[in-house]
Amino acid sequence: MNDENHNARQTPPPGPAPASPATDVAPVETLRPVAYLEIKAAALLLFTLALIVGSGLYLLYARGAFEPTQTLVLTADDSEGVVVGMDMTFSGFPIGRVRRIELAETGNARIIVDVPRKDAHWLRESSVFTLVRGIVGGTNIRAYTGMLNDKLLPDGAVRPVLRGDATAEIPQLMASARELLSNLNALTAQDAALGSSLTNVQALTERLNGPGGMLGVLMGNEADGKKIVATLDRTNALLARLDGMAARADKQVFGAEGSKEALVPEVRATVAQLNDLLADTRTSLKKVDAVLVEAQAIGANAREATTDLGALRAEVESNLRKVESLVNEINRKWPFARDTELKLP
Repeated sequence: MNDENHNARQTPPPGPAPASPATDVAPVETLRPVAYLEIKAAALLLFTLALIVGSGLYLLYARGAFEPTQTLVLTADDSEGVVVGMDMTFSGFPIGRVRRIELAETGNARIIVDVPRKDAHWLRESSVFTLVRGIVGGTNIRAYTGMLNDKLLPDGAVRPVLRGDATAEIPQLMASARELLSNLNALTAQDAALGSSLTNVQALTERLNGPGGMLGVLMGNEADGKKIVATLDRTNALLARLDGMAARADKQVFGAEGSKEALVPEVRATVAQLNDLLADTRTSLKKVDAVLVEAQAIGANAREATTDLGALRAEVESNLRKVESLVNEINRKWPFARDTELKLP
């Protein structure tokens, strides 16, 4: 009882605490408990999990994971640059995806590609597959089909892939460039043949610009060049004399206007006389042709007369044979019959 009274004396009475003269303390509000907190937290977790799973399924669907596919196996001696998930393109459009890369027993690389059924009609028996590595960019797997009316490529077909590595030619190009630079250094050296040739060309140019010019270069010295020039002058004089002789010959042959000593007019007159003579000869030949025609007509008439005489002769001989046979017939008959029998004594 004493303890209860002591506690009652020590416990302050209910109500607001008296404010301290030094500081004012705000009262503490009591939080109300949330109803069904565990259920709501579990629902939120389930919704988040469903959202994550749905996003994953949508991504798989968008990537074609649930689409029916067929398998294509590409064999190559080196699969460097090929990674899982790489696309195989046809005319720039992806129609397949690399699913796995494995090493065959023969030592070649096997690239397994999944091709959707809806895009498999682009691949034929005659299709060609290439693995191209560019200098800039990654590796690309490409399919080429030249004949779309060929048979469809079956599921699980194994085809070799052609490699086209642009970086493989870089060492060869570097070696060629190095060889070219060494040749250029050899050409541009001080004791190279090109320097000597340029010196000779410069000396030749100076001689061409000298007094002798081209003739001095060709003949070797200036004296011979002068001889060539003198020969050309004499040749020009000879050609001038030949021109004068040709003019005089033309005058003698053709003559000037009104001249009677020309050779060509006389020749023309002679040709005119020959033409007249030939005309007379043609006239005579025409007359001879007429006489020959008449002679042929006379010969034809004589031939016809001879033919008629032969026929007349044959007819006369026939009539004589008939008369002879008639006489013989009359002689055989009586009273003109004769006794041709001979009687012996």
